[in-house]
Amino acid sequence: MDTRIAAYAVITDAEGRMLLPHWHLQDFASGWTLPGGGLDPGEDPADAAVREVFEESGYHVAIDELLGIDNRIVPGEQRTPSSGRDGIPLQSLRIIYRAHITGGELTVETDGSTDDVAWFTQPEIDELDRVSLVDVARRLAGLLS
Repeated sequence: MDTRIAAYAVITDAEGRMLLPHWHLQDFASGWTLPGGGLDPGEDPADAAVREVFEESGYHVAIDELLGIDNRIVPGEQRTPSSGRDGIPLQSLRIIYRAHITGGELTVETDGSTDDVAWFTQPEIDELDRVSLVDVARRLAGLLS
């Protein structure tokens, strides 16, 4: 079994909208997700969340608090073909923080794993094609019962 550790941020604005990038993996999968991603070797998880938010949204953020850690097992047959590890199960540890914007401006990532980024109200999020992590994070942040 492989292991992937990633860090993500729940970011809301004064109107209660939530920042979500749109994740895509060529023809394999896509969906709205939290800003964040995998840790670089030796990288602090909070630093990874800050870095990933900037890469995927153009915003600089500060971490406010740790909301929780989600553990997900991805069966081998559900792994992305581009990983070169399809067929091998993956344990995905997802560290979820609350953060707030300190600067920058909304910018869509180029040449990355996301192809859009936008602000959504909670009812709008309910209608989105989203990855399961979004609702896990909404529950941890008290945004979803």
